[in-house]
Amino acid sequence: MFGQVIREHKLLVVLTCLAGGLVICLIMATAFGAVAISPLNIVKMSLNKMAFSHLAPTWQTTDETILFQIRLPRVLAAALVGAALATAGVLFQGLLRNPMADPYIIGTSAGAAFGATLAMMLPLGVVIYGFSLVPIAAFCGALVAVLVVYNLARVGPRTPVVSMLLAGFAVSSLLAAAMTLIMTLSDRLQLNIRQVFSFLMGGISVDNWMQIAVVAPIILAGLVLARLFAFHLNAFALGEEGAAHLGVNVEREKLLILALGSLLTAAAVSLSGLVGFVGLVVPHAMRLALGPDHRLLLPASALAGGSFLIIADLLARTLIAPTELPVGTLTALIGAPFFLYLLRRTRKEYAF
Repeated sequence: MFGQVIREHKLLVVLTCLAGGLVICLIMATAFGAVAISPLNIVKMSLNKMAFSHLAPTWQTTDETILFQIRLPRVLAAALVGAALATAGVLFQGLLRNPMADPYIIGTSAGAAFGATLAMMLPLGVVIYGFSLVPIAAFCGALVAVLVVYNLARVGPRTPVVSMLLAGFAVSSLLAAAMTLIMTLSDRLQLNIRQVFSFLMGGISVDNWMQIAVVAPIILAGLVLARLFAFHLNAFALGEEGAAHLGVNVEREKLLILALGSLLTAAAVSLSGLVGFVGLVVPHAMRLALGPDHRLLLPASALAGGSFLIIADLLARTLIAPTELPVGTLTALIGAPFFLYLLRRTRKEYAF
């Protein structure tokens, strides 16, 4: 009983600190840019948007336009993408029992890239709920690729983890080759090659609030559902036989976790393109800091992932302004050395 109270207290303290850090990152990212906005004015403007508060303006009208039409949608999108990728990383690492698993390990990145490439090749200016054809095709391509991998890996009523990884590698290689062939043969893609590489290197691309309104419910619902799988992921750490002995329906939970992680990844890709390392580095850092218990690891990774990508996106648009760096490049430059440092420093204590 006393141990349970201690664990709950630890959970509350850690999540409160991480949530506070996320709020600070949100305010910092909206304050800095080509036009600096006072953090105090950001808070006041935000309160004024709520029905119960009417503060006298101490800011310029342009500041309010910049905040609500340009900066805040992008910062919130970065938080959603970071939380989604970090949570998907935890789900896949726990499911596959592989510390090197990330949200793109079973073909989601290749499927998204292939779908986006096909969309860029088409001379269509379709816009659906604020999204152009490219992010919609990337979302669908990611989910279709995972569905193909799952069906290829299925052996009777079972889906062995090794078969899933091998099928993911094969499908990813095939889609990458097909994408390269299309890029080589298509004159239209030759002209849009910068757009293709921009998607592949990642970047938060949000033009309006409609995009947030569509994707946010998917990601937030996915984060809540992920927490419900904490017990099953803890059980999977004992192996599939051990999980079955604990009463887990292994194949059903495997399918549900795979589907949820893929949905979170596809939703993130529709807002940001392919941003690497978030789903690998953040879960590792949280696991090394907090331990392998998924009841704490899942929400902690979501909050830390949101903060991490907000800061990476802020650096991407301010380091060499007015030129903007691909945020995927920043996450790799920050994440890879930090990841190596963590493994070097705690390699003897690592628990999965």
